[in-house]
Amino acid sequence: MSLNCGIVGLPNVGKSTIFSALTAAPADAANYPFCTIDPNIGIVSVPDARLDRIADMIPADKVIPAVVEFVDIAGLVKGASKGEGLGNKFLANIREVGMIVHVVRCFENEDIVHVENRINPTDDIEVINIELALADLSSIENRISKNERFTRGSDKSAREKAMALKPLLERLQTQLGEGLPARGMDMSDDERILAQELQLITMKKQIYLCNVDEESIGKESDFVVQVRKIADQEKTDMVVICGKLEADIAALDDPEERAVFLEEAGLEESGLSRLIKTTYKALGLRTFFTVGGVENKAWTFREGMRAPQTAGVIHTDFEKGFIKADVYNCEDLFSAGSESAIKAAGKMRMEGKEYLVKDGDVMFFKFNV
Repeated sequence: MSLNCGIVGLPNVGKSTIFSALTAAPADAANYPFCTIDPNIGIVSVPDARLDRIADMIPADKVIPAVVEFVDIAGLVKGASKGEGLGNKFLANIREVGMIVHVVRCFENEDIVHVENRINPTDDIEVINIELALADLSSIENRISKNERFTRGSDKSAREKAMALKPLLERLQTQLGEGLPARGMDMSDDERILAQELQLITMKKQIYLCNVDEESIGKESDFVVQVRKIADQEKTDMVVICGKLEADIAALDDPEERAVFLEEAGLEESGLSRLIKTTYKALGLRTFFTVGGVENKAWTFREGMRAPQTAGVIHTDFEKGFIKADVYNCEDLFSAGSESAIKAAGKMRMEGKEYLVKDGDVMFFKFNV
């Protein structure tokens, strides 16, 4: 299950500052390109008010949130697909993540150099997207050459598979050659499955993260408008944060101080909290809970999983020996006021192997091994 997000963008757009605020890990941040060479990795708790409400109603010794992994990948530059900068290494790092958080500089600051010596979010996005598309194009062209040999081979099964793949490869070659991402191409369900096997960077989901200055908080600057236009065209999510402000908030250890800081800034929640929740959802990840006794814990599962699979998230033995699950949704708990009230109202259900687990379900698994 891909739980990680790669933070990418041009040099000096604020990636490492945002990563440090996200993870409270000391990622290097300096005013020069390529200060991040090896990707920094941080595990981040997923903010979930439901877990806090559950803890108030069903006490436990520990409260453990779900997590998601962020990877801070060094800045790409024009020509990265051909090895410019440290392009090949960075592109390899991007291939390993589940989705892309594309940080776009939406602030002006003469003390922080821009790799192109100008602030233009549209151009910056185009540079990154074209480089990723060209990297995929190189992979596709190599695959076309290899696939052509299989279409002439003696192995009937391999030949039929190669013939089925050929038109998709040709369409991808055209799409990527125009600097457009593979995910934007119309595909049938069968073609999408084949495309996933190609492990293309531009098939990954991507969201845009606008890094603004403190004066732009709560406003929509011309820079942000540029990014929103592109995000709307691509039908993807966009989050606006002030990396500098988020770093200041993250430096505060006291939750009450953080709350005061947010209130003074006119924010209901931190931008990083919104970013984490947006990426978690975009990855197709959802949360179920186990409660009571030693710990209340939020567990991550992929949308569409059935009860035995989610049991396997806890332990493989739970999936192998799955018998049934007693289930209620946390919203039922909030409405009823207690587990005893849920049972009295008949809201506690016994579900079998075919049950599709829903976000917010509280699960009690029965198994035998």
